[in-house]
Amino acid sequence: MTGAAPGLPEIAWAMLNAALGLYRDNPRATGWLRHHRERFEEPLRIAVAGPAGVGKSTLVNALIGEEVAPVGAGGRQAVTWFQDAAEARATVYPPHGQAGEVPVSKVDSRLHVDLREWRPDQIGQVVVDLPTRALRDLVLIDNPPLPEDPQDGALDRTARQSDAVLYVGRHGDADDLVRLRAAADNPVSRVAPVNMLLVLARADEIGGGRVDALTSAKQVARRYRADVGVRGACQDVIAIAGLIAQAGRTMRESEFAALAALSKVERSALDDVLLSAERFANMSVLDPRVRQELFDRLGLFGLRLTTTLLRRGYDSQVTLAAQLVQRSGLRELREAIAQYFVDRREVLKARSALLGLDTVLRTDPRPEARKLAVDLERALASAHDFRELRLLATLRAGRLKLPEELNEEAHRLIGGQGVLPAARLGVEDESVDLLPVVMETLTRWRRAAENPLLSIDQRRAAQVVVRSCEGMLAGF
Repeated sequence: MTGAAPGLPEIAWAMLNAALGLYRDNPRATGWLRHHRERFEEPLRIAVAGPAGVGKSTLVNALIGEEVAPVGAGGRQAVTWFQDAAEARATVYPPHGQAGEVPVSKVDSRLHVDLREWRPDQIGQVVVDLPTRALRDLVLIDNPPLPEDPQDGALDRTARQSDAVLYVGRHGDADDLVRLRAAADNPVSRVAPVNMLLVLARADEIGGGRVDALTSAKQVARRYRADVGVRGACQDVIAIAGLIAQAGRTMRESEFAALAALSKVERSALDDVLLSAERFANMSVLDPRVRQELFDRLGLFGLRLTTTLLRRGYDSQVTLAAQLVQRSGLRELREAIAQYFVDRREVLKARSALLGLDTVLRTDPRPEARKLAVDLERALASAHDFRELRLLATLRAGRLKLPEELNEEAHRLIGGQGVLPAARLGVEDESVDLLPVVMETLTRWRRAAENPLLSIDQRRAAQVVVRSCEGMLAGF
């Protein structure tokens, strides 16, 4: 933890250590604080949460590039951590007692975690190691479906156990907003609602399964971003068709061959059988088992899209899979995860630490901890890192537009293309002296922040950019 001046991570680290001294007579509090201190050194934890049937585990598979989720026993899904490792393996951690390694095997191209020797009540969590680049910078946590009652606090508990959350919801579900608002209803989240993305993961359903459904879904996501209630509870809203994203990332040769055969059916006849699941199930082309597997993997929308793409000339497994990934919305989601979460790892770790510290201060208030409570409020209120993340979301969602010559540069200067000074300044040549560039940029943005022709909101945004430039200058 280094830097020219203490940033939020250094401040949070110091406050955790101060709290450990104050609460050394409380074993539960010290255990909790040590846990959060240890989390600073761990990979970023991103939880995937949502109600039943929204495509949560499908999204996990698409992000990882492996068919493995959900993992469970006795019909019950377990909390499953997916992390990068040299080889595939899985370990069960019971609520009490010793952990145990369990067999992992590939069955029909799907990674299978064998939990037959474990009762559901014996499983606290399962950690699955996978050799994949997708998990190099983070740990994905696939959680069981949230309870039906949106006010039971389950999403808040999930958010406290992770550094960031992908909340998977459905278009038009009022319970989603109730859960998001409830999870944001604590002192830290009210000041810094910067660790949650709302993912509309069944985007193909929004447009009635038409081939242009994803365009409709993206328009819906834009309307969500403009909603005051939504933007107060999460950073961004991303629409994604989870099934075709997963199919694109994990397409098998046998599936491609079956889809190629299906695309050769006369177009009007194929359009007719793809009107409903029942018609598709009763068509004569392909083996019934193969038809069912294709339907389970792609759904009607995916079948319509893949056969259309094949007829348009995307007639190899590689090109078809790439088109599915591109059209699914997965790339937009991965970019959002990188910008909001991975690039801000230390800030989100500090936020988690401050949230943990706030829990201790509220559950065991004591006079000698009053100064620490004041310092916590001050750290939250003055943290420029949170202002950058909020402005990044505002600019990305189009809720605020700066003049054309400033808009793209503002996005870059607040870390939208990377948080290191060279990336913020848009300098690719390593031999360039960055100090004059920072000073010239700072002068220009100070003028913008005082420009009376800009609106109040635009000047406030410019002030955030000014502070980012001043932070870089202090670093030099």
